[in-house]
Amino acid sequence: MPELPEVETIRRHLAPMMEGRELARLRIDDARWSVPIAPEEVAAAVEGRRIERLGRRGKYLELALKGEVHLMLHLRMTGTLLYDPEPDARYVRVAFELSDGHRVLFCDPRRFGTGELALGDEARDAFFAARLGVEPLGDEFTVDHLRTLARRSRAPIKAFLLDQTKIAGVGNIYADEALFRSRIHPLRRTSTLKAGQLEELRDAVVATLEKGIDHGGSTIDDFRHPDGISGSFQNEFLVHTRRGEACVRCGGEIVKFVAAGRGTYACERCQPRPRVRRHA
Repeated sequence: MPELPEVETIRRHLAPMMEGRELARLRIDDARWSVPIAPEEVAAAVEGRRIERLGRRGKYLELALKGEVHLMLHLRMTGTLLYDPEPDARYVRVAFELSDGHRVLFCDPRRFGTGELALGDEARDAFFAARLGVEPLGDEFTVDHLRTLARRSRAPIKAFLLDQTKIAGVGNIYADEALFRSRIHPLRRTSTLKAGQLEELRDAVVATLEKGIDHGGSTIDDFRHPDGISGSFQNEFLVHTRRGEACVRCGGEIVKFVAAGRGTYACERCQPRPRVRRHA
């Protein structure tokens, strides 16, 4: 699934080519994309409006249109946005036709991606507030904020990081990489982390996301930039997908196991597995 760095990469590519243009036509080929709103209702609300801004919140892209009309896009597992692709582009679910003659296609082999319409800034803010926590690359993501969230959580830290209502945008790849950087085992209970560990984790989350953006995201299966180019952060992974390989820090073996229902990678020499408390 595209995570924050992949979505931000797409945003940075498309913003200069979409902002200031008019959305001349929105063609929705798959009605499930906009459920529960009918495709023709979404099209009627957005067509003919100027694209004021292409933003991002967590893993969502936001088309902010003139008149406080907002269209929030989520790529889910396999979605991507392509700018002026070849005519035979596959898995097209939605087409954004711009006033300058260019097109952006929402391609999605597994068809899990969604589009959500919000009329008014308040409706947009309420939509995000109900679904997303703090933005990890924003000023509000401080050690104190993380400590407050962690103190209330009995979940394993991997599950905590994947919870979008806590921290918006971190997914499986970047959680594994951040936990390795901060030497924390993915199964460690969040509320047991000490102040120093939380400070290291906060810095590791930010550094990992920023490095992912610098490398144009990770392409393991489907993710592509709007111009069709793949990301390269997968070549920089410290633990993710590296089962059986030597740890870059200590030389120990990278292992794979399930945490928070996801395939998870760690070096259990650098990231000691938490002890299981046995009761009499």
